[in-house]
Amino acid sequence: MHKKWLRELPLHAMILPSLILVIIFSYIPMVGIVIAFNKFSPVKGFFGSPWVGFDNFRYIFELPDTMQVIWNTVIIAGMKIVAGLVVPIVIALLLNEIRISFVKRGIQTLIYLPHFLSWIILGGILIDILSPTSGIVNQLLGYFGIEPVFFLGDNRWFRYVLVISDIWKEFGFSTIVYLAAITSVNPSLYEAAVIDGASRRQQTWHITLPGILPIILLVTTLSLGNVLNAGFDQVFTLYNATVYDTGDILDTLVYRTGVVDAQYSVSTAIGLFKSVVSLAFISVSYWLAYRFSNYRIF
Repeated sequence: MHKKWLRELPLHAMILPSLILVIIFSYIPMVGIVIAFNKFSPVKGFFGSPWVGFDNFRYIFELPDTMQVIWNTVIIAGMKIVAGLVVPIVIALLLNEIRISFVKRGIQTLIYLPHFLSWIILGGILIDILSPTSGIVNQLLGYFGIEPVFFLGDNRWFRYVLVISDIWKEFGFSTIVYLAAITSVNPSLYEAAVIDGASRRQQTWHITLPGILPIILLVTTLSLGNVLNAGFDQVFTLYNATVYDTGDILDTLVYRTGVVDAQYSVSTAIGLFKSVVSLAFISVSYWLAYRFSNYRIF
């Protein structure tokens, strides 16, 4: 046991700097959770402010817009989760059929690039592209006699813009996971299918998809933990007051309540509520991942 500990000591030493950073930036700040149960005053501090118990949480759920914000968050996150699973799988299957290697690599590079761009950059690009006056999308619609659409200012379109733009940014990165899974499928299965006269479509449906099904199930179950993460960076960059009815989410509500309105206790209570619900979903998702895909952290 002692020899094993000495042998693994360098590995633990490598983890130590990251562990220290996690403690400093993730665990020590959790002391601030007490603000959610106080009528917080910056002058009096965490422990000097009056204790109000669950009054901040009651206040949150008495607000007329709270349930709409929660509903918006769940809908947007749910749409992103579904689209974020389907699109990369389809693209990975299509890329797998390309036999010219430099074409395949070129396409992979092109769809992978947006992942490295921040939402500030992509938000500016989208605002220009979707502008109702000078955007290229509305100019193209004008050629077909369609009236300009205010994509970023119309509640009917805003959620779809969020989902489509998020998929555009991230599907290339997610595709890599499924391409790697496809390479692990036993090649002899394809050889046997060719001998039996199976077409490429039949090989994809009966060999490739079942072969990567464990990865699909794993990614699906783990994505449940993001059901309340609709993407603050993206929404904050693209939304405005005219689309609050369909685009306002918990994270943007926390920002406006805490930073803009300086209601620190209320914003902390909203964040704590989201964290508790997310923890529950993450716990369930990891249990499902272990149950159906034999995935475990430890």
